[in-house]
Amino acid sequence: MIAHLIDPATLGFILVGVMLFAIFIGFPISFTLIFLGFVFGYLGFGKLVFYLMTLQFSMVMTEQTLAAVPLFIFMGIMMEQAGLMERLFSSVQLMLARVRGSLYYAVLFVSVIFAAATGIVGASVTILGIMAAKSMNRSKYDVRLAAGTITAGGTLGILIPPSIMLVVMGPIMEIPVTDLFAAAIIPGILLATLYAGYTTIRCWRNPNLGPPLPEDLRAGSMKEIWIEFFLGLVPPAALVFAALGSILFGFATPTEAAGCGAFGALILTLAYKKLTFTKLQEALVKTLEITALIMVLVAASNFFGAVFSRLGTPTVLTDFLLALEMNKYLILAMVMVMIFLLGWPLEWVPIVMIIVPIILPLIEALGFSLTWFAILVAVNLQTAWLSPPVALSAYFLKGVVPEWDLKDIYLGMMQFMVLQIIGLVLIIIFPELVLWLPEYIYGK
Repeated sequence: MIAHLIDPATLGFILVGVMLFAIFIGFPISFTLIFLGFVFGYLGFGKLVFYLMTLQFSMVMTEQTLAAVPLFIFMGIMMEQAGLMERLFSSVQLMLARVRGSLYYAVLFVSVIFAAATGIVGASVTILGIMAAKSMNRSKYDVRLAAGTITAGGTLGILIPPSIMLVVMGPIMEIPVTDLFAAAIIPGILLATLYAGYTTIRCWRNPNLGPPLPEDLRAGSMKEIWIEFFLGLVPPAALVFAALGSILFGFATPTEAAGCGAFGALILTLAYKKLTFTKLQEALVKTLEITALIMVLVAASNFFGAVFSRLGTPTVLTDFLLALEMNKYLILAMVMVMIFLLGWPLEWVPIVMIIVPIILPLIEALGFSLTWFAILVAVNLQTAWLSPPVALSAYFLKGVVPEWDLKDIYLGMMQFMVLQIIGLVLIIIFPELVLWLPEYIYGK
């Protein structure tokens, strides 16, 4: 057995190196994890690896919380198809027509509401781009600031509950999803406020960056605006707050609330006369595709993580870093930088499912709150969505607004990436931003 020739912990380090190399050159993540887990597990501890795989896969299949994932995805897709975002955006745009930078505020307001309805960043950035870019171009808005606002607003879906990433993260980190949802609310609002504050200061210093809307884009009467606003805001907000509120206050489990949310979104789409058999079929197929991708990856990464832990590498890594006697915040900074850099080439799914479980023993040994750390990871990954050169948000936006130069989109995104880093630093300095609400609702 090779385990007699090579120390199992060393085998674990080789395993991670091979895994990262395989993913970077383009191998499918799920199959790479399963194959490498098998090979290195067999080399490290023999036939036990087969039982370990069976156990990990069955644990994922029986994890009730994960049943909320397809339901929240379906809810988001149906809300998107009901055209509620367009209605809400146009009403906010008309309401603030005389205000400098009104379209920036409209984008941020709609993105916060939509982030609570769907945790799919690609969908949020794409729809915000389709809705806002035309009005922004006609009103001669600054392309860089406009692109930054749309991409940053779109990434809020990762953080603001009911975020799919937090639903997946809960069972992996063994934290109640309800705690994560409560913990993410204030950081989400903080980031949206930082974005709005930044655009306000920029427009105040240079009114040409976001002039008031031209006369032909303004509403005929306030009554018309209020009706649009009410129809656009109240139904989706009521649905989101009902789903989220029932989870936070313990009336329903995340899975039950997701089921009610999905049914509510279906009823809303029907009420707005946007539901057709073709659209329903498309929504179901899209939900199936995204869910299958996430679930197979959850099972594969659980198995991979179990093999890695069984080899003893996380313990060796934790002991080594603790023996250095460095300040624990310096170690945390190293972990955050690593996650940030991995966020460039990788999606959130492999990072949350592979990297986070590897460093979890270290975070526990340092005495940090796991709920706080989970939100730090979420904000960090959100920052990575805005970081060139890979920054997928830029390509989503470029796809729907081809007249905007990719260089301008990047330069706009980087301004908001700095705001994200400021937000991350504030959350590290003031952990109460994350921990106060869960403690207030659920106690210590």
